[in-house]
Amino acid sequence: MKLLLGPLLGLESDNLYTVCFVAPSSFDSADVHFSNGKTVKATSIKKLHYGTFWRAEVEIEIPRQGEIIEYSIKTSEKTMSDQNKIDLWSFYVPSKDEEPQFIYTSCNGFSSPDLVCKTTEPYHLWKRIKTEQNSRVNTFKSEEPTINTPYSMMLMGGDQLYADSIWNDVPELKKWSNKSEKEKKAKKESKILSSQITKFYETLYFDRWSQPETALMLASIPSVMMWDDHDIFDGWGSYPEEMQNWPVYKTIFSVAKHYFELFQMRSVKNISLLEPTNHHYSFGLTFRKTHVLALDNRSQRTLKHVMSNTQWLDIINYLNSTVKAGNLLVLSAVPVVYRDFSAAEAYVDITPWEEELTDDLKDHWRAKEHQGERMKLIMHLLSNAKTRQKQTSSSKTVILSGDVHVGCMGVITDKTDSQVTKLHQVVSSGIVHPAPSRLAWLGIITSTNDRDECLNEDNSITSRMLTPIHSDKYIRSRNYATISTGTDNKLWINWQTENKDKPAYPID
Repeated sequence: MKLLLGPLLGLESDNLYTVCFVAPSSFDSADVHFSNGKTVKATSIKKLHYGTFWRAEVEIEIPRQGEIIEYSIKTSEKTMSDQNKIDLWSFYVPSKDEEPQFIYTSCNGFSSPDLVCKTTEPYHLWKRIKTEQNSRVNTFKSEEPTINTPYSMMLMGGDQLYADSIWNDVPELKKWSNKSEKEKKAKKESKILSSQITKFYETLYFDRWSQPETALMLASIPSVMMWDDHDIFDGWGSYPEEMQNWPVYKTIFSVAKHYFELFQMRSVKNISLLEPTNHHYSFGLTFRKTHVLALDNRSQRTLKHVMSNTQWLDIINYLNSTVKAGNLLVLSAVPVVYRDFSAAEAYVDITPWEEELTDDLKDHWRAKEHQGERMKLIMHLLSNAKTRQKQTSSSKTVILSGDVHVGCMGVITDKTDSQVTKLHQVVSSGIVHPAPSRLAWLGIITSTNDRDECLNEDNSITSRMLTPIHSDKYIRSRNYATISTGTDNKLWINWQTENKDKPAYPID
């Protein structure tokens, strides 16, 4: 008996794990069995076109020593296998006092068909994660002393699938795209349009997440995810508001949101959501001594703001009430510290190409409309970092970003007080999407700059790009990042690339 998709292993608190999967609709019950003796019933969440989405929750007691937990999915006493004929999966649970090992990924797909054809071994880095995790598990099982325990959590920071082919793959949208603006605006939602869009997103998740190595790691390393524009379509949220309110665009967003909520959030039952009734998906959880805060920068995004006032209140309340000690990892899909596009933005604003290019430029935090919110985010994170430093001077704040298809490192430094406070930013992008070509990168560096930035009057708060060890400042190679605490108590960032370079950076 085969699952149609999954299992998808998630984390929602220090010890609450979820197992989600899609099974044929003929199934009326399913149980998840764990090697620690626990059995939990899965709950039917939603009937889809091709099957039913199921969710199971289990609380795993935090062990004194790290342990491997195996699990299987059974219905009517028959064991289910996945699309790759695997019917037993396992994951690592770190001990109470252990510093967990993290993986960060983004940009799991291609923005255009020609990139697929030009890319050899599209899932090469997923194979590397599989090899590395298997090696760590085998070493752990052999009881050889090592600080490289298996990965405990995978943070996925946006563009977990690329939906840009929607304009060609959905017949009704392909016809709509060729109409005049007046006709596009007047087009109403229809059952056939909604059905085609629904099938498109569902098929896309099934296709992207059934790749053998990707599927195995989604079942073997607990993950948390936050979306970005390509999980909807390129540039969503950075188009003129009137355009985004056209019935067709609203239909696309509604369907994309529905499938994101199911497959990436694992439904609104997700207890890490800050406030599921406030129409956003920002979430926060504490895993051992590390806090994870993910910012939803797409659900409420417009040209005027990235997040609504309500979402801001939820985020600030979470920082003030929960994040009081330990390290903080913040998922912001688009980099907060990166190259400055303001000159290119100003030029495009006065040219005939404004409407065609505006979504690419307005997506950045440094776009003129978003600079105030960017400063608001920086100041709240600095304030929270100072609060945690009073408890533990070694506490660190790291922003994790993707989007730009290169890897890099940035830092915001605050010297307004006697104790220096820093926010570091890691950009890792993409695990599947290729880096910009030489010509495209030349265009980027010609039209932008990465000069140090002063963020206040007396220049006591600054922002700048850093150069990782063993690397150029910008890592122009497909990559993912690992995050681990070394014996020196530094937080080590290591980018795993498909070339010979081994970029690294220790956050002190």
